[in-house]
Amino acid sequence: MKVYKTNEIKNIAVIGNAGSGKTTLAEAMLFESGLIKRRGSVDGKNSVSDYFPVEKDYGYSVFSTVFSYEWKDKLMNFIDCPGSDDFVGGVISALHVTDMALMLIDAANGVEVGTVNQFRYVDELKKPMVLLVNQMDHDKADYDNTLAGLREFYGNKVVPVQYPTGSGSSFDGIVDVLKQKFYKWKPGATAPEVLEIPDSEKERAGDYYQVLLEAAAENDEGLMEKYFDQGSLTEEEMRDGIHKGMLDHTLFPLFCASAEKNMAVHRVMNFLNMVAPSPNEMPAPLNSEGEEVKPDATASASLFFFKTTVEPHIGEVSYFKVMSGTVKEGDDLANSDRSSKERLAQLYTVAGQIRTKAEELHAGSIGAAVKLKDVRTGNTLNAKGIDNRFNFIKYPEPRYRRAIRAVNESNSEKMSEALTRMKEEDPTWIVEVSKELKQTIVSGQGEFHLRTLKWRLENNDKIEVEYLEPKIPYRETITKTARADYRHKKQSGGAGQFGEVHLIVEPYSEGLPMPEVYRFNGQEFKVQNRDTQVIELDWGGKLVFVNSIVGGAIDTRFLPAILKGIMGRMEQGPLTGSYARDVRVIVYDGKMHPVDSNEISFMLAGRNAFSTAFKNAGPKILEPVYDVTVSVPGDYMGDVMSDLQGRRAMIMGMESEKGFEKLKARVPLKEMNNYSTSLSSLSGGRASFTMKFASYELVPSDVQEKLLKAYEEQEKED
Repeated sequence: MKVYKTNEIKNIAVIGNAGSGKTTLAEAMLFESGLIKRRGSVDGKNSVSDYFPVEKDYGYSVFSTVFSYEWKDKLMNFIDCPGSDDFVGGVISALHVTDMALMLIDAANGVEVGTVNQFRYVDELKKPMVLLVNQMDHDKADYDNTLAGLREFYGNKVVPVQYPTGSGSSFDGIVDVLKQKFYKWKPGATAPEVLEIPDSEKERAGDYYQVLLEAAAENDEGLMEKYFDQGSLTEEEMRDGIHKGMLDHTLFPLFCASAEKNMAVHRVMNFLNMVAPSPNEMPAPLNSEGEEVKPDATASASLFFFKTTVEPHIGEVSYFKVMSGTVKEGDDLANSDRSSKERLAQLYTVAGQIRTKAEELHAGSIGAAVKLKDVRTGNTLNAKGIDNRFNFIKYPEPRYRRAIRAVNESNSEKMSEALTRMKEEDPTWIVEVSKELKQTIVSGQGEFHLRTLKWRLENNDKIEVEYLEPKIPYRETITKTARADYRHKKQSGGAGQFGEVHLIVEPYSEGLPMPEVYRFNGQEFKVQNRDTQVIELDWGGKLVFVNSIVGGAIDTRFLPAILKGIMGRMEQGPLTGSYARDVRVIVYDGKMHPVDSNEISFMLAGRNAFSTAFKNAGPKILEPVYDVTVSVPGDYMGDVMSDLQGRRAMIMGMESEKGFEKLKARVPLKEMNNYSTSLSSLSGGRASFTMKFASYELVPSDVQEKLLKAYEEQEKED
């Protein structure tokens, strides 16, 4: 393969809702480019993009797939992204390392929830975008309705470059507004006849041409002046104007095609070749220090690794973007994230499993390396003299969680190793070995996401696993003030044990003043704040420990032991064994023995006094509550709202967004188990949601009673 300069490289993310035909389009492009001699298909399980066994088994894309081809003196790098919301991590990483998006829209379904969600990422990153209405050969294809839906969302930024003269079985022609030509396909042909626009279409074509002409001229003062002077622009000038509008994120050119029948794919490839931006035309990314890293081929080399796969017979394949400089086979680089050295023995451009050797890759290139010893997704390799790191990819919060365990306990360690490896391949998989819950918790973007993880463990690693209902990380706290004392005394020959602690507990909130006098059963207890420790708890909330000892009733050297005893009980709350939080403890009195008092005596006395006081202080269980946002077509709004209310949701607000409703609610985590499945069922797969931890809130009394009974039963069994 020839060496391509930065301005000869095009990096494009292929995105769109599941079922919009992205993998089919990739296959058509690779066939047109000559890289493959025979087209595969999703149904035939022989496509270039969906080559992993799990994808063949499921019949849909799970991973993003890099595919590159040479086209008219340009290196075209594409990343074919999964359409399902469960695999959104692939979309996000692809958009960060490419320079524009090619958004596919299913001509039969128009704008879908996935389309809207993915556009938000495009918009946040201000990436140029080309829209492609695909599957025009579908029986229910409706270009005009799709265009109306796109304009409803994106306004006049959507500008048709093409429109079809038929749809479904009658789809046999496209009017190209930019070229002012009519492309007509004979039955079974993939190459069209290039004709003049028929008289029946001249008025419509003229209207679209005027819109495109004005949109192109608006983005360049020179073109605008020429348009006003002459009333027209050349095709090349209009392309320049479209290019400028795409860079400014003010114009989204719209094409149409049937990737399945390879109709109009060639034209889209040519347009992308000419109009898609090169890496040096886009704003330079920032490293973790906030410094620009320009795609300068003459600078020191810096490679960012955005994807890792494990492939049969090869092992790890690491995909990277050359952020700066030039890399060659045999280069030695330093891993800034892991303080290790790497040699790039071989470099490749790839198309799925097809690897083409590349002796040299310039800034802006997307490539792959195999069998690197210590590179993980998100790492940066640098040439000597620089220390770039990149942390610009931010993944969404997980939405679906399960406890996982190996059916055969002897495979537990092997399972843990496999989970660690797979998390490195897909950072949206979260794996946590919870000491608190005594479970290994895996979290992801949805049921399909975690089903894929299980499939790979069982089929690739031969580890049979099962999913369990994950325990909820409840918290315990108190709602009123209470007092208790405890004497620990042990005398059984030899050295004895003695420690007595008197303390007060009360709910704590930020800025809450401490009274000077507490009253219990008509008795006053005066306290002095001699010393205060504020302990930020690892599990959230605080423990405030106040020393109010006067007169030397307890030596100060025993206070750390008292605190240790209290902390031990905070780690295993008196109600359900959950972590306790947001408590202020005032130790105001006690007794000690000149011989028998020691640290363990006061640790036990402190622990037991705290436990007694806690139980008398109106103890309550807290549960994690999440902010949930649901995007749903208006037709399904009533069912979705009813379902949420059945999950103890507090509806926080609603807003309409061009055919979709956005519902915001606060929902207990306990009630979100299986929500992705339920929502998909309720909406026919057309709704999506996000969730993010909000706070811990008191559980209702009836829920608390059930939890206490369940804990009692568990304790009996144990």
